[in-house]
Parts: sequence; structure tokens; C-alpha cells
Amino acid sequence: MNTAVKPQEVRIKDIKVTDDEIIAYLVDGRTISVPIAWSWRLSEATPEQRNNFEIIGDGIGVHWPDIDEDISAEGMIYGIPAPRPEKLKK
Repeated sequence: MNTAVKPQEVRIKDIKVTDDEIIAYLVDGRTISVPIAWSWRLSEATPEQRNNFEIIGDGIGVHWPDIDEDISAEGMIYGIPAPRPEKLKK
């Protein structure tokens, strides 16, 4: 008997960005969130910029064109924050 479970590809159906969190609503019904501090670009963006996004790659990620930010569903699941480039660190 084979009891191995095949991992399901994580895909985003919708996204919401608050002052504290990036919340992803997944195709399989789960909701995941990470601190907004994980994306310094989204942390510094206006509400209008945060709300201007597109789901890319059939849900594998999200792109914010106004701030040139991309976040993947996999990155959110596995906890991979976006590093701030050295020249922009405060």
C-alpha cells in the first residue's frame, strides 16, 4: 500500500493587504497570511498601490506593478521574506 501523499501545488485565488498582513486566499480553500514587514515595498506602499495587483502564473504568485513587487504562494507557505537591498537599508 502506498501511503505517500502528493503535495498539492499552492495557488492564490485572491489577495488582501492590510496595514499588518498580506493575506492570501488559496484555490483549495485555505487562507494564509504573513506579516506585511516581509515585503518592505508593500510596507511602504499606499493603500491604492497595495490594491493594484494581478494574480500571475495561474495563481502561483501576485505582482504589484506600481511598486514592482512579486510574492509567490510558495514563498508565503515556506516563510521566505523579501530582503531589502543593502543600498536601501535604513
